[in-house]
Amino acid sequence: MHPFTFEAHIPRTIFGQGTLKQVGEEVKRLGSRRVLLITQDNERQLALAHKVRDIIGADNVAGICADAVMHTPEEVTTKALAYAKSVNADGVVSLGGGSTVGLAKALAVRTGWPHVAVPTTYAGSEATTVLGETVNGLKTTRSDPKILPNTIVYDVDLTLGMPAFLTFPSGINALAHYVEALYSPALNPIIEGVALSGTTEMYSALIKLKDAPTDVDARAEALGGAFAAGVCLAHVGMGLHHKLCHTLGGSFGLPHAETHTVVLPHAMGYNYSAAKGAMQKIERAIGTSEKAPQAFWDFEKKLGTPTSLKELGLKKEDLAKAADLASKAQYPNPAPLDREKLLTLLENAWEGNPPAIM
Repeated sequence: MHPFTFEAHIPRTIFGQGTLKQVGEEVKRLGSRRVLLITQDNERQLALAHKVRDIIGADNVAGICADAVMHTPEEVTTKALAYAKSVNADGVVSLGGGSTVGLAKALAVRTGWPHVAVPTTYAGSEATTVLGETVNGLKTTRSDPKILPNTIVYDVDLTLGMPAFLTFPSGINALAHYVEALYSPALNPIIEGVALSGTTEMYSALIKLKDAPTDVDARAEALGGAFAAGVCLAHVGMGLHHKLCHTLGGSFGLPHAETHTVVLPHAMGYNYSAAKGAMQKIERAIGTSEKAPQAFWDFEKKLGTPTSLKELGLKKEDLAKAADLASKAQYPNPAPLDREKLLTLLENAWEGNPPAIM
């Protein structure tokens, strides 16, 4: 018997095609009169922000903040909060991926304002109780049910034009949530079932999207898979893989989804022997006869995603510091954290070598 305690933390969720038009209704339902739209400073996201402003109504939009950046630096949050207060905002609507959701979470948890999330990638951050912020060059994380958005609005139409260089790293980011959930010490039968079925669905959806990027059914599978992956992350916590990615992103400025993509097979290799049962379940879920770390590495090469930390801009001389940072904080992980083994993992990931089974 495996005893467990389970308490669900899942926001109100609206999923479908054309659901963007319901954002105004959700803002009104939550009692916000002047929401701040959180986005990023690029043409695609700003166009979406203007569309959402029209849906909500200009009188009920306090402004557009396009300052969201990767890893939610504290100074960006401070600036955005000052702006939000200057325009008398009383709620936030995040539009985009993990960076916009992160900034909106940071504002909402500091103010108590309602948060409606409209994801356009597969990061899954909108469904988690986790807030990651960078303070003085170090990525910090905290988990609290209060961090969850009040409502998530998933509109599959918003993902149809997502380019391959965003689709596949973002999808593998979601797969990373599933993988680490499956070997988490806090795993329970409910989350295990979600993670195994989600792994199969997301893996399959990404293969379909390689050949047919506008396949609506595949996009829906991937977006639903991202939601479920976020739910897994919220309920059982994560281990080595996520810690390494937070270290590499927060301290060395590496891009979030791409870092998850490069690191995942190597983190799986590190934990393979200590979590063999979970790895074999993953192998069955994706239908491979290979060991899971190698299968994921091959899968990523097939999708054309980055396979080395070198190509993401990490300097070789920073590997030792990264290993030091990742090994300092103790956190739940199947295999004990060993600084020298972590350095070997990082060296392989930096070179783009196949993952080693440790």
